Amino acid sequence: MRAVCPGSFDPITHGHVDIITRAAELFDEVIVAVGRNSAKNYLFDTDERVELAAAAVAGVAGVRVEVLSGLLVDFCRDRGAGVVVKGLRFASDFDFELQMAHINGSLTGLETVLLPASAKWGTLSSTMIREVASLGGDVSAFVPALVAQRIDEKKRDNSNG
Repeated sequence: MRAVCPGSFDPITHGHVDIITRAAELFDEVIVAVGRNSAKNYLFDTDERVELAAAAVAGVAGVRVEVLSGLLVDFCRDRGAGVVVKGLRFASDFDFELQMAHINGSLTGLETVLLPASAKWGTLSSTMIREVASLGGDVSAFVPALVAQRIDEKKRDNSNG
């Protein structure tokens, strides 16, 4: 069975990689769907987020990365994926993801599997990573090495410009 792990992945974290890796153990194939939303201010543009996500999961068998634009249910239908996999950290994640699961299921019958975040990464979020990095903090313990390198490059570029 083919599953989709959607998200903005701005940036992809060790917590994301953990959920994707665990999903790959449960399903034959996993598509990491990197969302594109023109209303959001991203640290990394879509191509960069796809590149960084692909690098982060390069060693995980059966996983590929694609751009997601439009409705998730259409993306899944077009790729023959019957399941969405989402990670949960807190009750607020559950509340939001349950609403999404219900509407996606109502639209097309798409199923959602909710995986609890591992204890090690349960409080980690991309928003926190962006905030800590913007204030000069070291986020290398929370993101893959290439992501940390690219964040440092962005910080240098922003301080020089």
